[in-house]
Amino acid sequence: AQAQAEARARFERDWQAAQAAEARRQAQFAAYQRQYQQWADAQLGEIRRHNAGIAEMTAGLRAGDAEAAVEYFSAALYASTGWPDELPRQVSAAYDSGARQLVLNWELPRYDVVPEAKSVRYMLNADQEKESPRPVTQRRALYRDVLAQCLLLVLRDLFAADEFGALESVALNGFVDDHDPTTGRRAPMVLGTVMVSRAEFAQLHLEQVNAVNCLVDGLRGQLSARPDQYAAVRPGRVPEDVGNGVVTHGGDEEPDLYEMDPLAFEALVAELFRAMGMQAVTTQRSNDGGVDVDALDPTPIRGGKIVVQVKRYRNTVPPTAVRDLYGTVQDAGANKGVLVTTSKFGPGSHTFANGKPLELVSGPELVDLLHRHGLRGRLGGGERQVPAQRTAPDDSASAGGDHNVLGMYWSGAVGLDVCALVCQGNRVLDDDHFVFYNNPRTPDGTVRELIPVAPDKAAIQVDFDALPARADRLVVVAAIDPVADPDADLSGFTDAGIRLLDAERTPLDQLDVSDGRPGETALVLGSFRRRANGDWEFVTGGSGYPGGLEELVQEYGIDVE
Repeated sequence: AQAQAEARARFERDWQAAQAAEARRQAQFAAYQRQYQQWADAQLGEIRRHNAGIAEMTAGLRAGDAEAAVEYFSAALYASTGWPDELPRQVSAAYDSGARQLVLNWELPRYDVVPEAKSVRYMLNADQEKESPRPVTQRRALYRDVLAQCLLLVLRDLFAADEFGALESVALNGFVDDHDPTTGRRAPMVLGTVMVSRAEFAQLHLEQVNAVNCLVDGLRGQLSARPDQYAAVRPGRVPEDVGNGVVTHGGDEEPDLYEMDPLAFEALVAELFRAMGMQAVTTQRSNDGGVDVDALDPTPIRGGKIVVQVKRYRNTVPPTAVRDLYGTVQDAGANKGVLVTTSKFGPGSHTFANGKPLELVSGPELVDLLHRHGLRGRLGGGERQVPAQRTAPDDSASAGGDHNVLGMYWSGAVGLDVCALVCQGNRVLDDDHFVFYNNPRTPDGTVRELIPVAPDKAAIQVDFDALPARADRLVVVAAIDPVADPDADLSGFTDAGIRLLDAERTPLDQLDVSDGRPGETALVLGSFRRRANGDWEFVTGGSGYPGGLEELVQEYGIDVE
């Protein structure tokens, strides 16, 4: 009986211990379940947020939202499996929703990506390795090829990632982040730049091309001739030009260029030229001959003496100031003249300066140059302004389907500028309604230049229904580009026409225009005229001008005097 009692006691103890262990197991299991459920809920919430973000980004892309486009295409580049892991992946970008163009700066590998050694040979007797140096010219050529391949790879990845039709074109600048040999300061230096449309890039067979030839000749890009020496090229368009997400500089710490002492302003401009690698000094106030800063560009061939005039204006600089500068350049025997202002220039000034050794720097462009070279300055309120003369401003409405595209084509290799004037009768509405190379769109975006798609050599987008009510005609003109073909005339302008296209660039009509004539350098191609019922009809032009675009625009009220 005692043994039975002891056995019963042991059983009770073991049973209670087992029950306690099971209770602990159940409690731990419940804790694990709660922990898992919390983790699962968090994961599910993250997935839902991720999916919602993708849905929001997708909707933003379809709607042309700039922030969504930058986020999406930046992520596509970072996720690219074609980009070697050891190469840099630094990007800054902006999206012009009106032009459906992504503008980005992408970091390129430095020169040391190409090994100095051409080969390594093991010396058995000395038990050491001997390197054979790679010739400098060969190393430079290999580096240029690497840079070109990098830029083409970025373009390929961007267009391949565009499943939403968000990209009409890409403006790509490849840079290295190192010490600028001209200033000694650490700064990004652009070694390659290209602007290419989707249609143009789609025609390439990348596996068959020579990267450098494709970039420079096929896509008309620029690639530094001496990238090993960080000889930079000038980008056609940078993200800051677009205006979306542009960083605001300085605030109260930056000097207001409008309020700056005139002598201090001239000194600042001289300092800017020195920061750009030139020699520059301000002139004496008396007997300066119309020159505020004397500069010397030491660059062989394209360098030389530069005379600089500084205009601290708030209103548009008149064309007479540009003419005066040209006279000063000739009197001083200078290679170039630069007019720097805090305001802007009208089309008359740009028309006169085109083809002459003159450069016009507007206020926003001046601020941009100051910031790029480590200097400070603002215009009034302190917000960094976009250089208005260099790119078409953002206009999401132009991405709609209510506009037409005028595609201009012609035979011959003559270089032409195709422009448009929004007129009332034979007078342009105002300077801002003259669309040309330095004013690529009207203020309301109803008329704007586009990147042409073959077979067109020039293209203009027009929203006829949205043109100002007082506008009753749109005049399309062509003029010799005096920079590309300074001695040419319009005798090489033949077999020309205008293709009238819809928003999807589907042909609607083909409009014939007059051929050019010897001795003439500008021609009215034709005009679209508003009829009483609101429709527009095309009237062929034909008026030619031996004095070029400068003479032509005066007929329409543009002041170039």
